[in-house]
Amino acid sequence: MDTTQLFSLKGRTALITGGSRGIGRMIAEGFLAQGARVYISARKAAACDQTAKELSAFGHCVSLPADVSTVEGAQALVAAYAKHENSLDILVNNAGAAWGAPYEEFPESGWDKVVDLNLKTPFFLTQALTPMLKKAATDHLSKVINIASIDGISVNPQETYSYAASKAGLIQLTRRMALRLAQDRIVVSAIAPGAFASDMNKDARDHGDEVKGRIPAGRIGTPEDMAGAAIYLASRAGDYVMGSTLVVDGGVTHAR
Repeated sequence: MDTTQLFSLKGRTALITGGSRGIGRMIAEGFLAQGARVYISARKAAACDQTAKELSAFGHCVSLPADVSTVEGAQALVAAYAKHENSLDILVNNAGAAWGAPYEEFPESGWDKVVDLNLKTPFFLTQALTPMLKKAATDHLSKVINIASIDGISVNPQETYSYAASKAGLIQLTRRMALRLAQDRIVVSAIAPGAFASDMNKDARDHGDEVKGRIPAGRIGTPEDMAGAAIYLASRAGDYVMGSTLVVDGGVTHAR
């Protein structure tokens, strides 16, 4: 058994939505370190361009700004990516949104924004990129990694109704898509992150010392924790992990 290349992504291409910051950026940097050519997308063009410029110090990283909250926006991203590559080895569906409001006041706009981006977009973007994923699946398998959340597995006290529902739905969608796409040599899996410092998880970012007291591991997640999980699933090491969701949370779901 030769394990020297088990986690290598050398020569492979990766497209990461929501890649300009937070978890998406952590994954992008990890993929670059393993030799992948990385394309990141985000709604804010300036932020996406700046992150790609910074990450280019570690390898080939290109900014593809796009608003993937609509099917039209997702298709525009596919067209932009196709100007650079004719196949795709790894897709990371990471772009997401959250909305919190009391039950009695929770708005339809907060529901639609979150569910569209967190649940609808991963399906239709993957659908649009499937021909390119199939083309890459020659001597290795192509990968789709959906970024879910532990809030789709266990319930927290925050009134983020559409977020929790969308992430639970994404976990089930991952299972369903995995069964269909396996026949095309495309492996679909998911990651459910816990507390990682990001603009979306301001508690972990701004109150890490307080948050870590509720985590059995005694700390919030680091970029290496997230990169390691994503590299595992994206590489040969994760080829036999189909439809599963890898929980990366320091044990907090078991402590709730």
